[in-house]
Amino acid sequence: MDDEMNAETGTAPESRSALRRKRERELRLRMVLNAAETLFARQGYHQTGMEEIADMAEVSTGSVYFYFKNKEDLLINLMKEIGYQLRELLGTELNKTDLSLDSLRNIAVAFLEDFCARHPEKIAIFFRESVGQSREVEEVRKEVFLRLVSDIKEALLRIADRLDRRFVSDAAPEVIAVCIVGIYDRLACHYLLWRDHPKNIMDAADEVIGFMLGGVEKLLGNTEQ
Repeated sequence: MDDEMNAETGTAPESRSALRRKRERELRLRMVLNAAETLFARQGYHQTGMEEIADMAEVSTGSVYFYFKNKEDLLINLMKEIGYQLRELLGTELNKTDLSLDSLRNIAVAFLEDFCARHPEKIAIFFRESVGQSREVEEVRKEVFLRLVSDIKEALLRIADRLDRRFVSDAAPEVIAVCIVGIYDRLACHYLLWRDHPKNIMDAADEVIGFMLGGVEKLLGNTEQ
């Protein structure tokens, strides 16, 4: 019954109509985000208006402003979502292996052959449309990149411990992590955004992986006795 108290929270459960309205709001929010992602990637952030986003999402312009105070707020939310998805991808691939150098191979393959190929709109927004925007947008970009670097650095340290090896210097894991994130950035721009050759980025996967793993091996010292 609607007036019965929730045993865990001590509050009355939401009515069916309230739950339905909540689902509808969540659906409209998703439709707005999807429309903005498509339009920002297709025609550019500055060339897209809130009215166009509303039209594609099949909602009123007022509904768009209900969820987001302005277009920049919408872009920031998309970037945070994409950043979360990238970090989730990294974590998922790491958990599939026993923390060996194959973990880095899996991350590279997942990014190059899965994320880039399946989500070109997300790549366009994060690596192109968010560049050169306001200080607030740049802060979000910086936060995502720093977290990715931190995640990869932590993975490198865990891999080294798992292999009972140590890097040649304390700075090496962070240097490698920065380089890996930078390689992903440049590959996405070069093959997907500047040259529009998505197949080439997948063909380059083996070479990229070999290059990265060679660098890791170079800076990873011998097994400790």
